Amino acid sequence: MAMIRRQNPTILSLLFSLLLSLFAIASSKVFFEERFIDGWEERWVKSEWKKDENSAGEWNHTSGKWNGNPEDKGIQTSEDYRFYAISAEFPEFSNKDNTLVFQFSVKHEQKLDCGGGYMKLISGGIDQKKFGGDTPYSIMFGPDICGYSTKKVHAILKYNDTNQLIKKDVPCETDQLTHLYTFILRPDATYSILIDNQEKQTGSLYDDWDLLPPKQIKDPEAKKPEDWDDKEFIPDPEDKKPEGYDDIPKEIVDPEAKKPEDWDDEEDGEWTAPTIPNPEYKGPWKPKKIKNPNFKGKWKAPFIDNPDFKDDPDLYVYPKLKYVGIELWQVKSGTLFDNVLVADDPEYAKQLAEETWGKQKDAEKSAFEEEEKKQAEEEAKNESESDAEDEEESDAEEAEADSEEAKATSIDDIKHDEL
Repeated sequence: MAMIRRQNPTILSLLFSLLLSLFAIASSKVFFEERFIDGWEERWVKSEWKKDENSAGEWNHTSGKWNGNPEDKGIQTSEDYRFYAISAEFPEFSNKDNTLVFQFSVKHEQKLDCGGGYMKLISGGIDQKKFGGDTPYSIMFGPDICGYSTKKVHAILKYNDTNQLIKKDVPCETDQLTHLYTFILRPDATYSILIDNQEKQTGSLYDDWDLLPPKQIKDPEAKKPEDWDDKEFIPDPEDKKPEGYDDIPKEIVDPEAKKPEDWDDEEDGEWTAPTIPNPEYKGPWKPKKIKNPNFKGKWKAPFIDNPDFKDDPDLYVYPKLKYVGIELWQVKSGTLFDNVLVADDPEYAKQLAEETWGKQKDAEKSAFEEEEKKQAEEEAKNESESDAEDEEESDAEEAEADSEEAKATSIDDIKHDEL
């Protein structure tokens, strides 16, 4: 009798899920993907913005001072106190009825004090040679650092020709390693912000940006009812003031005060002991407070539908996305961008992140720590050499002083002999 071998249902389920995942990734649309391999300059246009003012910075094609793979390069700002603007074009598309994923990695090698690491998605119709700070954009996303007060992720959306900032606070990374930033915008008007493939914020365009008037407002006609009792505590009607309470003086004569021995009543007048606060005095009497049995809570006006609210089912839609750009002002240069992606599939973005940033982050961290160690050793060596030089100078000055003193003593001895 032939035996029937049963397949493990768990394995079949995993295989089925894997096949579905592979199919989804295979069917995802990638509108733009840049890893800055050879030929990247043919895809990107360096703007001439600020060039006539001699304040336009140059980009370096590099993997940086420390990295997880020296062959994996990005573009890095290279000059201090400069403006930077560069953009790349892709086939125009609309994200209507589709998810939009905007992702890139950024590293601040320069211990950034004040500056941005954000990128922009721009709709069609710009002159890339003139791309700059005044160029309209559709989405601006990425980290921004300035002093102690600003260390956040920008997520600015353009709606009806107005740039609207996200109202939620999303802290950004502030170290000198590469970090991955991902913005996901969905057809149901929800969004997610990820840092290093971990979700840091999520919500709705309706709630977290002021794109539309609120759906509901407080009823301007509503008034608090006259019998509404919003006092949580009231004086205890049964509490009585103790007898003699009002006779307790605020101050009393200091019982430890003594008349000075040298006090003269005829010359100084009659001595009076000073007063001190009376520890028995508790201030004006007030009955104690008790819970108000009629307390209804703090009155709030009820909400009503906002007559000015008009829903927009295309609130999330950007119909003519065509460019990705970087536009920055940097006091200290050293910011490096890489692995730029504009697509419609969060799973593909996650896979790309793991293939690039994910595989290199540990090696990069080790390289950074080794660089820090070398710098610390070099600084210690320089400090030791400086101390040795200072000591030599001090010894030389001391020897010179001894020599001058010896000469002076010799001259004094000669003069003394002559006398």
